Amino acid sequence: MKKVLLLLFLSVFLTKTYAQDYFPINESVQNKNKNYTVFTNATIYVTPTQKIEKGTLLIQDGKVVAVGNNIAIPKNSIAIDLAGKTIYPSFIDIYTSFGIQKPKNNSGGARDPLYDTKRVGYYWNESIRPEVNSYETFKYDQPKAEELLKAGFGVVGTHIPDGVAQGTGILVALNNTENSKQIIGNKVTNHFAFTRSVLTNQAYPSSLMGMMALLRQMYLDLDWYKKGNSETKDLSLEALANNEKLVQIFATEDKLNSLRAAKIAKEFGLNYVLKGSGNEFERIDEIKNTNAKFIIPISFPEAYDVSNPYLSNQIELTDMRFWNQAPTNLKVLSDNGVVFALTTDKLKKTEDFKPNLLKAIKYGFDKTKALEALTTIPAAILGKSNEVGSLKTGSYANFVITSGEIFDEKTVLYENWVQGTKYVVNDINAKDIRGNYDLTVGKETYKWKIDGTAEAPKSEITTADTKKVNNTFAVSKNCISLLIKPSDSIKSNFTRLTGFIEKPENLSGKAVLSNGEELIWTALKTSAFVAVKDSSKVEKPNPIIPTTYPNVAFGDSKKLTAQTILFKNATVWTNEKEGILTESDVLIKNGKISAIGKNLSDASAIVVDAKGKHITSGIIDEHSHIAISRGVNESGHNSTAEVTIQDVVNSEDINIYRDLAGGVTISQLLHGSANPIGGRSAIVKWKWGSAPEEMLYKNQPKFIKFALGENVKQANWGIDNPTRFPQTRMGVEQVFTDYFQRAKEYDESWKKFNSGSKKGKAPRVDLELQTLAEIINKERFITCHSYVESEILMLMNVTEKFNFRVNTFTHILEGYKVADKMKEHGVGASTFSDWWAYKFEVNDAIPFNGPIMHNEGLVVAYNSDDAEMSRRLNQEAAKAVKYGNISEEDAWKFVTLNPAKLLHIDDKVGSLKIGKDADVVLWSDNPLSIYAKVEKTIIEGVTYFDIEKDAEKQSSITKERSLLIGQMLQEKNKGMSTQQPAKKEKKEYHCDTLEQ
Repeated sequence: MKKVLLLLFLSVFLTKTYAQDYFPINESVQNKNKNYTVFTNATIYVTPTQKIEKGTLLIQDGKVVAVGNNIAIPKNSIAIDLAGKTIYPSFIDIYTSFGIQKPKNNSGGARDPLYDTKRVGYYWNESIRPEVNSYETFKYDQPKAEELLKAGFGVVGTHIPDGVAQGTGILVALNNTENSKQIIGNKVTNHFAFTRSVLTNQAYPSSLMGMMALLRQMYLDLDWYKKGNSETKDLSLEALANNEKLVQIFATEDKLNSLRAAKIAKEFGLNYVLKGSGNEFERIDEIKNTNAKFIIPISFPEAYDVSNPYLSNQIELTDMRFWNQAPTNLKVLSDNGVVFALTTDKLKKTEDFKPNLLKAIKYGFDKTKALEALTTIPAAILGKSNEVGSLKTGSYANFVITSGEIFDEKTVLYENWVQGTKYVVNDINAKDIRGNYDLTVGKETYKWKIDGTAEAPKSEITTADTKKVNNTFAVSKNCISLLIKPSDSIKSNFTRLTGFIEKPENLSGKAVLSNGEELIWTALKTSAFVAVKDSSKVEKPNPIIPTTYPNVAFGDSKKLTAQTILFKNATVWTNEKEGILTESDVLIKNGKISAIGKNLSDASAIVVDAKGKHITSGIIDEHSHIAISRGVNESGHNSTAEVTIQDVVNSEDINIYRDLAGGVTISQLLHGSANPIGGRSAIVKWKWGSAPEEMLYKNQPKFIKFALGENVKQANWGIDNPTRFPQTRMGVEQVFTDYFQRAKEYDESWKKFNSGSKKGKAPRVDLELQTLAEIINKERFITCHSYVESEILMLMNVTEKFNFRVNTFTHILEGYKVADKMKEHGVGASTFSDWWAYKFEVNDAIPFNGPIMHNEGLVVAYNSDDAEMSRRLNQEAAKAVKYGNISEEDAWKFVTLNPAKLLHIDDKVGSLKIGKDADVVLWSDNPLSIYAKVEKTIIEGVTYFDIEKDAEKQSSITKERSLLIGQMLQEKNKGMSTQQPAKKEKKEYHCDTLEQ
């Protein structure tokens, strides 16, 4: 008993709070502890791979003094025997918002946007906030600290998660007593994310591509600013420069966003640590190739409650599959050599951390790798390996004491020491009182069974006639508290028992009856506790659904490769001078059209009997908005030439597969029509299963989207107080004139600087004006959203003043009125077949528009501008025959060769010609027929759609859903938490779609 009290006294003495050395001392006696604490006979993990049996750990002043087997123990040491116990370094979470108040939305509502900044002396965009320092608003959160301490954490990194450039983060020790030691580093990390600041109503950026463009401009401005070119001081750029040597952490929150952030890093020679989302396994090859270090959450989704078959039909296969596969993410990352730390971020409760980690281990994640991801790796990422993450001499005395192997389900975490300060999680000196007792309280006798675990015992009390008695039981620091409740819940005649455990065989203490009478109670052990052997089988993990490319419905089990294919006896639509050939063969080899003719042969080829079928070049959709991530419009400014769709191609969009099923092989993904000057486009080949960068058309011509009409003047935006210039059609003309003049002057300033041996102050690189200068220099081509003839003429006049031409008018529904002027200008037309009267400025549209422009000699294409229509463009082409009496061959060119010409890629695609890319479609019938079906869609020799394999995939999807539903029903039957099914409304982008 004396020994216990001595240890209690010493632990209180050791954990006393001290101020800084130079603080005034207002105590009567100076009382500074210089004693050592020594832990002996423990299994000690100095690092995840350095283990000491029966070792000794010596600490003083919150630091490790020595660790090993033969440690000289100073005389002024307090010894703690940890025989049978294990010591590990405390965990580190470098990505939290611990102690940070969540920024509140002060923007005043999205219906009243701000286009210019209100801040003075800072960067022009209010989502760029590198000057924000989290230590300035940090407030230690003790309740949250205790949650983290119980989970084994000793150090956390924290920051203010707001904006694109979010400012600096701090490193905090979870030391609940010595406040002055809590902040280990006040500027350790520098944070970024693809998120707008909630503190501003500034409209820009409104899209993901806008955020990427903003980051590029920020880094270009930083370089320009550091070279002394600016005449004014910018506190944001000053802070950004000062923070360059800090650890740069980028919160991507998605596998594709990780690739996007890595792209920015590569462009500017940066080294981002990427905070991921848990779906990295779905693009593991690309993730690995970033060569970045990651911070990975282990917040796994709950199973869906699929007991209602009608509601379960609403669940996307992708979501069901992710539930099944998510626990494998850590194993996949580790097996592929990706270096990562773990974080509690996104967990609903901190206490879910260990169960989730154990689940990942159950699914194959190595335990040593797990310990590294919580200790040495985060320490190394922060450059703090000498201070935290291990128990090497000189590091902080941050460690946990456990009953055994830390990642065993039954292991108990007793204590978490941070900077030499003890935090008790479970009483290490708790006596095991489990067993069966005869309990006597005055004249009442009971049978008392205590089971559960030694650290968390459970109580069951019965009367002499075996009736259960309600009770509440707790043990803390060897003190017993027992409340015996009456069987009648209305009555309040409780009996309260307390006592201190000295001998587990004979318990006793004081009882207070409901009338206030005090008695002595006793409990004599009649039999020892016998653990019931778990006879149940070890629960096996759910069988894992194999990852597909992409990892969505209709994905392929492996990445597809090119084949040598010989089509025999088909009707071949060449789109060349040979016209339409009958009973002809087409040989595809090495991704190219190798031969066209009769009686072809190739011993290495897969032979396809195409008799009675038709072969064409792939359909090209000149105007599409599918497969774009987080915004088709960057509507924050009236000119956004700096943004590019190439940054935000979404390779997982099911519309890609649907397009392939409709024979589409190439699309131009255009910015929307929210601005007079929109963003740059992306020409893509729909290589289903490939990464976004692999889908981009190689060495593609440069295009940009312009727009005229209602959309650009905010006539239909639903804004209470539209203020963005322009608000009229004549204002639109002025925007073009102004920006082209500015771009011309910008281009001249750079030419002058470069011709003068680059002496003096360099002009600022402006991505927006740089792009517009490319148009003036005929290096980039305009595709312009247009309807009304007056505006069509206006833009042609403006461009002619600056000595270049519009490349394509898209929509162009009044093109038939000015076809002669368009031909004189040299512009092409990409129109709808028969859309009209869907808004006022379309009232004069007619279905004869395309044929009239074609007959005038213009290059005319039909486009979709719609996810549904894009897979039926063959039928749209047929309407040119119906309405305009165009020949079938010319009508087919409306969706193949003509859009290729408009996109300046007809030298490679758009027709079947020897040497061109093997972008080929096999049709069951005349492609202009409503009965025609696509049987194969091939891009560069790779078959991305096959109608027979499609049927197999549909059958496989049905079986997979059934399997996953069965697994989820088992989860519910086992009592696991589930989530309710919810239908996800997929957002399909159109020209006028704005991000909310």
